[in-house]
Amino acid sequence: MRLPLLFARRYFSSKKSFSVINIISRVSSFAVGIPVAAMVILLSIFNGLSGLIADQNSLGDPDIRISPARGKVFCTDSLDVAQLVNVEGVAAISSVLEESVLVEYRGAQATAILRGVDTLYTDVVPMDDLIVEGNYDLQFGDLQQAVVGQGVAYTLGVRTALFDPLVLYTPNRGSVSMLLPVSAAKSARLYPEGIYALDANHDGTYIFSTIEFAQRLFDYPDRLSFVAVAVEEGASADKVAERLQERLGNGYRVATREKQNASLYRLMQYEKWGVFFISLLVLLIASFSLVGSLIMLIIDKKDDLATLRTLGANDRFIYRIFLNEGMLISGWGAVGGIVLGLVVSLVQQKFGIVRIGGESFLFDAYPVVVEVWDVVGIAVAAVGISLAITHLTVSRKLHSMRGNL
Repeated sequence: MRLPLLFARRYFSSKKSFSVINIISRVSSFAVGIPVAAMVILLSIFNGLSGLIADQNSLGDPDIRISPARGKVFCTDSLDVAQLVNVEGVAAISSVLEESVLVEYRGAQATAILRGVDTLYTDVVPMDDLIVEGNYDLQFGDLQQAVVGQGVAYTLGVRTALFDPLVLYTPNRGSVSMLLPVSAAKSARLYPEGIYALDANHDGTYIFSTIEFAQRLFDYPDRLSFVAVAVEEGASADKVAERLQERLGNGYRVATREKQNASLYRLMQYEKWGVFFISLLVLLIASFSLVGSLIMLIIDKKDDLATLRTLGANDRFIYRIFLNEGMLISGWGAVGGIVLGLVVSLVQQKFGIVRIGGESFLFDAYPVVVEVWDVVGIAVAAVGISLAITHLTVSRKLHSMRGNL
């Protein structure tokens, strides 16, 4: 079983018979190794970027969101919040009511979503850590205040230092007089106390106020849009969501952060597979360098093969020699490429040598995260491609030379 491998190793690394064919074999190994290293680096960078996006997104969304299965709002009496706090794995719960509004500030107008939250919201979502101007303070005595997303603030020109209110307009859910069309809309004022920054989706959409203010403005007394739940550290959000769903029944939809942003996570997975298969195509093209190396080696060792035939070697034995030769060439390249890719990725992950160079980014160096299963998948793909190309090349070439050996 080991004799074909012994011949293959001698053909690959024998110092006494070093020739141009050995050089070509090493070039083939190099040609295989570079795409493998590139795959490791690209997937690690993609993991870093995806993780960064997920982390940024997680700052603005609760671990679990409980919303009505039908409709936009539900009655507070239909949900026993005190009972849900006692569910295993639940750390905190906050009530939220949100609705779209038209916002006017010093003559400028924009549409936004007013999110009314209770005092426990900061226990679920770390809003205090996101403030870039002013403070997270939604009420000062009887004065209703707002925390505005950076995108909304930029559109309206909001400044917390100026004592100018945000005027919010929403449709009047009560009776409307046909003689007085202005009564079709309600308005209320909020004074901007803080500006927060997270990402374009949140920054350009939300304005925060107290839940009491939102309920009065939208004529939704004792109504909620959803309940935000924070999971205890170390607890599984999926398992906690299952417990909550069992407790609440089919009248409510319990969604973890991944389910809340299912399209985003699905898109990131599709993009990762796209990067993988494009890199795999480059590896496939580079692996065709094995064809020339193996054909030249078989022709060069024609006399050796005739001698082996005389000694009793069959077709299977000769086939296995060159199959092992091809796998040695590609194997050394794949191992070297994986090692090189891991070294580059880990150095970038540790020191951040390669920088983006843009001041507007949330990070100045390319984020890198090495995942074991990515490396395993790359290794399996490299072995599979090399095995297929080597098998086809060796079997066809030996078949064409069978009458001359």
